[in-house]
Amino acid sequence: MLSKTLHDGLKAYAIGDRMRALRLKKKMGLVDLGRHTGLSPALLSKIERGRLFPTLPTLLRVALVFSVDLEYFFAGSREKPLVVVVRKKDRMRFPNQPVKGKATFLFESLDFPAAERRMNAYYAEFLNPGSTPPPLHEHPGAEFIYTLQGNLAVMVGAEEHVMQAGDSMYFDSTLPHGYRKAGTSACRALVVTTA
Repeated sequence: MLSKTLHDGLKAYAIGDRMRALRLKKKMGLVDLGRHTGLSPALLSKIERGRLFPTLPTLLRVALVFSVDLEYFFAGSREKPLVVVVRKKDRMRFPNQPVKGKATFLFESLDFPAAERRMNAYYAEFLNPGSTPPPLHEHPGAEFIYTLQGNLAVMVGAEEHVMQAGDSMYFDSTLPHGYRKAGTSACRALVVTTA
């Protein structure tokens, strides 16, 4: 149980209100947010309503989903222009599927430390080629892909586009889309999404 002083101090940050604003901006329900964070919708609801103050690891899970820094929940408006440099050695690599052995590509966020990003940039390395259509997903906004190496098959809706090194494409990411390596040579791309 928190003392009144601690409760009032934490309440002043309006973490739940900021979290709800991010969720609604992305048109995401509590169940969807729970699926992305691994947290229960009931817990997330309590945080949003100010009935519970999240731990930093819990808040970081939410921040990762919305591509914001923890600073977003605690700082006032930014007083100076945002400039962030991400060193190659500091990037972390993640599979597109959390289940071991099911990943079709690995990605690295190129801009994670930037708070309140208007876009998300990723370096992606596509794994084993597949002859079947890739798993499809969709999200608000638009997506831009620049093929750095190899051949990349991009399925948008029911149409597949095979891109070679140097090719790029832009599309409405609310359409179901997915990617797969086409061929046996290494395949890498730069992927930028907007919300």
